[in-house]
Amino acid sequence: MTRLAALILTAAACLVAASSAGGAEHGPIRLHPDNPHYFLWRGKPTVLVTSGEHYGAVLNLDFDYRPYLKELERHGLNLTRTFSGTYREIPGSFKITGNPLGPKPHRFACPWARTKTKGYYDGGGKFDLSKYDPAYFARLKDFLSEAAKRGVVVELVLFCPMYNDELWKACPMNARNNVNGVGKVGTKQPLTLENGGLLKHQLAFVRKIVTECNAFDNLYWEICNEPYFGGVTRAWQQRIAEEIVAAEKDLPHKHLIARNIANGSKRVEDPMPEVAILNFHYCSPPKAVAMNRHLGRAVGDDETGFKGSKDVPYRPDGWDFLLAGGAVYSNLDYSFRPGAEDGSAEPKAPGGGGETLRRALGALLGFMNGLDVVRMQPSADWVVGGVPKKATVHALAEPGRQYALFLRGVERADLVLDLPKGTYAAEWVDSRTGEVAKGERFDHAGGKRTLGSPATGGEIALRVLAR
Repeated sequence: MTRLAALILTAAACLVAASSAGGAEHGPIRLHPDNPHYFLWRGKPTVLVTSGEHYGAVLNLDFDYRPYLKELERHGLNLTRTFSGTYREIPGSFKITGNPLGPKPHRFACPWARTKTKGYYDGGGKFDLSKYDPAYFARLKDFLSEAAKRGVVVELVLFCPMYNDELWKACPMNARNNVNGVGKVGTKQPLTLENGGLLKHQLAFVRKIVTECNAFDNLYWEICNEPYFGGVTRAWQQRIAEEIVAAEKDLPHKHLIARNIANGSKRVEDPMPEVAILNFHYCSPPKAVAMNRHLGRAVGDDETGFKGSKDVPYRPDGWDFLLAGGAVYSNLDYSFRPGAEDGSAEPKAPGGGGETLRRALGALLGFMNGLDVVRMQPSADWVVGGVPKKATVHALAEPGRQYALFLRGVERADLVLDLPKGTYAAEWVDSRTGEVAKGERFDHAGGKRTLGSPATGGEIALRVLAR
């Protein structure tokens, strides 16, 4: 048996196992029918949290994704983000040591098939954009299967703009790297409708990958990473979204589509009807959540970084975002790299990562899972006093039943809460560990109630549940 045949058989076996584990019963992850700001997956309300590798788990053949996914599972994290391979980086891109998106020569797994025609950017054959590599799709399906078994959802990013000329020189869509005579365009043109004959191949690729991956329940698509860079047009994104929907029309399963809106926050004035998830990068403070609440879609912060290597601000940013009503927090963790897929490397990159941060973000997901989140709405109206001037509060509430908040920027506080009559259990939760730092149970006649926090170390969460 050839290695390729073995890979294909393994992927098929894993796919059957993944389907029997819950995907076939419940279908793919979707917006929750009772509250579309959150997800429903495998029969349970879901928010997505991770501290994940830099998107090269599939396209970099030197990256062993099994220990990586095992590390996410160990911390209870339930998301990973990976690029499809239509775009790649090169070693040293963006000053990232061991960048998973920058495979070494001859270690790039691309969906398109290699040919015997020499001349690819870093050696080997050029690509044929009309044909596909079975080994790539076997690897992709095996990755999805391994993630499914570990309770990890995959955000699969189809395209990415070319941030500079060198990245365009390395791209299979560049005419110099394919045998199809297409892609004779500049760096900012590949992801537009006038892209030198590339569009038909891009649409064919979308149909191919959507069809190949249809059976997986732990999957959603992102049209394009950071389309606001590199000349990507809205019309081209719309065309890709339409192709995803068309490709799935007669298939058993329908998957969510995400669109990356902006760095920071922005009000979406022209939502695409096909798009269910609105993604933002570096969304701190999390203003984008409130700005787009009226659209009735999930809002994600699916990339962090460029703020140094320490756990702060990434840890409290995650708590801020989800307690503001967000549905996805995806931290970019540079401690994962080829040869250190267990996350044991020291980050040498614009951002951070590591075990303590993963543990804290696992605690965040555990905190959110302890709430009946689909019945809650973003609201801090029940916090009527005691918030120090330099502190921030992001909060959710289902009045009379459950309340949660994250307090940031203060060492201690005596919060004044306005609660209906009832019996309550209040717990102050250490956002670093998820452990209860202080708890109390009280009968309340209704109206104001003061709850004093323990020492916070600058950040702490509170949940108040009716009993």
